Amino acid sequence: MDKLLNLIGLAKKAGKLEVGEEPVGAAARSKHARLILIASDAADNTRRRALHFGEAGECICLEIPPTKEDLGRALGRTSCALLALTDIGFAEAVAKKLAESDEAHYGEAAKRLTIKAARAARNSSSMKRTCAPARKSRIRKSRSPLPPQRPRARKRARASAREARSSTDARAPREKRRTAPRKSSARQGALPIPAP
Repeated sequence: MDKLLNLIGLAKKAGKLEVGEEPVGAAARSKHARLILIASDAADNTRRRALHFGEAGECICLEIPPTKEDLGRALGRTSCALLALTDIGFAEAVAKKLAESDEAHYGEAAKRLTIKAARAARNSSSMKRTCAPARKSRIRKSRSPLPPQRPRARKRARASAREARSSTDARAPREKRRTAPRKSSARQGALPIPAP
């Protein structure tokens, strides 16, 4: 059970865990939840909602042996009755740990998550092969819209731009603004304070 709680804590640190009824429901509705875990001493209403979230999000719901306090301690809270893993790798690892402890109860869920994880790995590797060259070409195009120049040509271009700016009267309005008298900071209409 300690290894299971350690995995759940690691998923929390990785940001792949939703804790509480509202975040779990939102993750399930958006189909980001891979595995919903319910504490052993959770209320009947919480169990019913978790099963509804699992049906809506097409993910697996499992009741696990740790209590609400044990789960809360692993997550740095006082208690936690409901949580959802959003990463397929963490979900598969948790299901395997549960299947090691009780094959009859958690074996089917572990097999289903193993199949889903293999499918996800296959899909991500095919996406990397097809999308990687296109991504690189887009980066190159957006990085330098002008044709590449040699360093000396760049220096000449910068120097000519500076000369063009200095030859025009672009600075004249700035100088006028600097030399203009400043308005007094005293409020208008206020009476002057007499000197003692």
